[in-house]
Amino acid sequence: MHPPLAMALPPRSNARMAEPLSELNALVARHARPGAPATTLAGVRATISAMPTQAIHCVTEPSLGLVVQGAKRTIVGDRVFEYGAGDFVVTSVELPMASRIVRASSDEPYLACGLSLNAATIASLLLETPGADELVATPCGMGVHAAPVELVEAMVRLLRLLDTPRDAPVLRPLIEREILWRLLRGPQGGRVRQIGLADSRLAQVSHAIRHIRQNYAQPLSIEQLAQVATMSESSLHRHFRAVTAMTPIQYQKQIRLQEARARLMADAGDVAAVGYAVGYDSASQFSREYSRMFGAPPGRDVARLRLVAPLERSAA
Repeated sequence: MHPPLAMALPPRSNARMAEPLSELNALVARHARPGAPATTLAGVRATISAMPTQAIHCVTEPSLGLVVQGAKRTIVGDRVFEYGAGDFVVTSVELPMASRIVRASSDEPYLACGLSLNAATIASLLLETPGADELVATPCGMGVHAAPVELVEAMVRLLRLLDTPRDAPVLRPLIEREILWRLLRGPQGGRVRQIGLADSRLAQVSHAIRHIRQNYAQPLSIEQLAQVATMSESSLHRHFRAVTAMTPIQYQKQIRLQEARARLMADAGDVAAVGYAVGYDSASQFSREYSRMFGAPPGRDVARLRLVAPLERSAA
């Protein structure tokens, strides 16, 4: 079992980084809406929060996130990631996680931006990269690193399109390819490269993840899951844990409980019926595991949750 892994990076002080971060700060502050990170550009996010938050549980998609101001803490399985201004986050697969903003105020709100990562575009770039090295080991599905200035400058150009939407159809594909290229050539290139490789270990684990998400309420068969991933059972366990920091059973449990929470938020009716609907045979076990994950029994948790901001689906 992996020990908890804390990843914290110091604030960026590079003089060349100051100008693009300052402009990105203004762009995010202008276009972000509290509790609604989506922007008018599909797949592009801008997040703002004037205060620290409680842990927000979500399942993230393959994406890039860049923190512009403030700091955040994210737990994925048994791994802990801490990151702040000038750091970028890459998630390469659908990961259940719990994230909370740990540094934010009305004077200096938490600001972040992000972009969904398109596997087809990454694959096309890989065709133009002769002799690209692949990682031997399967990388964890989430990584944090200090952002190179070229990546920040490209994100500035992407968010400028929010002010000039008529330019977006022409310039957005070019800027997105540059961002993906910067990622591939940067410190998290191995993680991003795996997204675009149809025969990579990450792709095989992704097949297993998709199967669990589509059939979360059914009993989990490791034998069947290994067949879906075209891996041996032992290889599936090893690579699944390397990518997600959890076992397939633990992954399914998080998906079940997050789905139950979403259903209760939509209709806080029969708690036991919701537990059965997501795959639990025992109402007491459902309530116990729900409380362990979210810190309160279902009814009390949902009542509290209705008072806070909507769930976000981004690691940044």
